[in-house]
Amino acid sequence: MAETLRFIDTHCHFDEPDFDVDRTALTQQMQTLGVTDLVFPAVKAAAWGRLQAVCASLPGFHASYGLHPVYLNEHRPEHVLSLPRWLQQGNPVAVGECGLDFFLPHLDVAAQEALFVAHLRLAREFDLPLIIHARRSVDAIVKCVRRFPGVAGVIHSFAGSQQQADSLIRLGFYLGVGGTCTYPRANRLRTILANVPLEHLLLETDAPDQPDSAWRGQRNDPTRLPVIAATLAELRGDTIAHIAHVTTDNATRLFRL
Repeated sequence: MAETLRFIDTHCHFDEPDFDVDRTALTQQMQTLGVTDLVFPAVKAAAWGRLQAVCASLPGFHASYGLHPVYLNEHRPEHVLSLPRWLQQGNPVAVGECGLDFFLPHLDVAAQEALFVAHLRLAREFDLPLIIHARRSVDAIVKCVRRFPGVAGVIHSFAGSQQQADSLIRLGFYLGVGGTCTYPRANRLRTILANVPLEHLLLETDAPDQPDSAWRGQRNDPTRLPVIAATLAELRGDTIAHIAHVTTDNATRLFRL
């Protein structure tokens, strides 16, 4: 009998209104494909309640609460002050999505770093892993994380260098692998993913964003996760069954699922 594969999408914005019309149908479809669990990273305080409600609808849906750096100008001090209550009562598996974004020039760097440090403190206080956005900011992320020894997490949609990957792995962090790896022109990323320890990789879709190359221009969704796993298997000269087994173990361990 063929082995039943199990996948975990460790970064999926499945609570977004885009999915209201077909969330149930997609959930049934993803479960048929072996995608049993989704981690929902929040991006702003206004969405926390909605995210919690969607996560409560299925045992395989898992919440993470945080304030995304891209929405820095929408965040208020009271949002940061209310975050501990959500981490205490919202049954989260992580803190985030949080981090640093040095790609968008209008985002104040000092304010971003202060907000990120607040998330790091909460992750340590609540003994939760972090889901980190690190666009063109991996070195600064590493510098901040080193101030909080023992804090763990995942770098969402990792796109850094081999040296940065090695630094993060030494700190005990995982690298999120998404649709970007399916694009042949992503040579540096594909080479890194072919060589880093599989025990430090997690699968993600970032749905509805970052579709794989075969799905380009369309709304991404969790049913595309096996495509990412198959690409990773090809890059590593491995089987999709082994990729599924190890990355699922990684996600289960990090998020205590």
